Amino acid sequence: MFKKILIANRGEIALRILRCCKELKIQTLLIYSRADRRSLPVMLADESLCIGPESAVDSYLQQDLIIEIALKTGCDAIHPGYGFLSENSEFAFKCERAGLTFIGPSPSIIALMGDKQAARELVKRHGIPLVPGSEGVLSCAEEAKAVAQKIGYPVLIKASAGGGGKGMRAAYGPKELEVAYRQAVQEAEKAFGCGDVYLEKLITDPRHIEIQLAADKYGNVIHLGERNCSIQKYHQKLLEEAPAFGLSDALCSEMAETAVRAAKACGYDSVGTVEFLVDRDDHFYFIEMNTRIQVEHPVTESICGLDLIRLQIRSAAGKKLPLTQEQVLFRGHAIECRINAKSPGKITMLHFPQGLGVRIESSLYEGDEVSPFYDSMIAKIIVTGESRRQAVYRMRSALAELVIEGVSTNLSEMLLLLYRPDFVLGGYDTSFWEKNELFLKEAQLSASKGS
Repeated sequence: MFKKILIANRGEIALRILRCCKELKIQTLLIYSRADRRSLPVMLADESLCIGPESAVDSYLQQDLIIEIALKTGCDAIHPGYGFLSENSEFAFKCERAGLTFIGPSPSIIALMGDKQAARELVKRHGIPLVPGSEGVLSCAEEAKAVAQKIGYPVLIKASAGGGGKGMRAAYGPKELEVAYRQAVQEAEKAFGCGDVYLEKLITDPRHIEIQLAADKYGNVIHLGERNCSIQKYHQKLLEEAPAFGLSDALCSEMAETAVRAAKACGYDSVGTVEFLVDRDDHFYFIEMNTRIQVEHPVTESICGLDLIRLQIRSAAGKKLPLTQEQVLFRGHAIECRINAKSPGKITMLHFPQGLGVRIESSLYEGDEVSPFYDSMIAKIIVTGESRRQAVYRMRSALAELVIEGVSTNLSEMLLLLYRPDFVLGGYDTSFWEKNELFLKEAQLSASKGS
């Protein structure tokens, strides 16, 4: 096992990794930017070191400096968390060359599955269903039009190196496609340094379903069930739940087996996730594979009782999976709500909900500063119940108890959506936000006037 891990991240995920390392009796070094100098992870790490100014480019993305610090401070591994360098194959290769373990899959797997088009071609060879689309990267808008004409509108332009909704544009006709192509390329170049894009048929109002996987370096791969991540605002997830309510056991089992097959096809050797779209006829299609721990991993942990960060670290250290597929047991239902800040500022009052089945993932504390420099998510509220109904009731109570003052957040809209009929019935899809946005805005406005 590792003696000392450098944590190359911030916020709640850095805190999550710190706690796991403490349980495993692994020393920790946390790097941080000047904006995070008073953060909770900095206070709790065994050692912490300021790496640069507020900008992520000048701090958390400084690959060579991070590796240099790791070597000088006696670290034998680096944990990237999610975001930042977590799916950067170049950084993983540099770690490997420096004799450091990158806690994640091998660099070649990150490179392969991080290239969305290459990943599509790989899984296609293994009989895994794909959304119809271009055979490779598009060379120009005219080629995109030709593919769209063949498969039919609407279509979706997607960045080959993309993720998080960036470099993604929908088009419902040839004129829209020209604009969508140009915008997707520009955004992809800005976000990922690569303007390669491809085209897919736009599946109307699908459900976004993920399969959580765990693998080791000995060819063992297991799945830890599915998550429904269909409630999204502009392609950014807001709420996730596990298991996926409303899908048949047979469909979920088939998706899980397909995800395991995809992982084995690329020789996967860490914790990861395969994402699918499920259409109205319950046909599912491979979207991509995330080669890292995900924000929503706590809902899976809550129903299977396993520590995914621990599994990830063990795998990187060359340990075999501690259980087989038959030993994975699921119980209850879990829901996660992401709480996002709408403005920077100082937290003047903070109260997190408590009680049976309530879990909080956050690095916030009263007096803490919410920075404008990084992702807007400031807390995750996770609840678990014996049934979905109980989990929904618990989440309503938890959000009603949550108090965050000093910054504007999305708390009220998250609480409101839990009462919408399409959420309560559980048959929602990725069109949920679009269908409910006007109601949520009006309800928030009415509530603010009443106060």
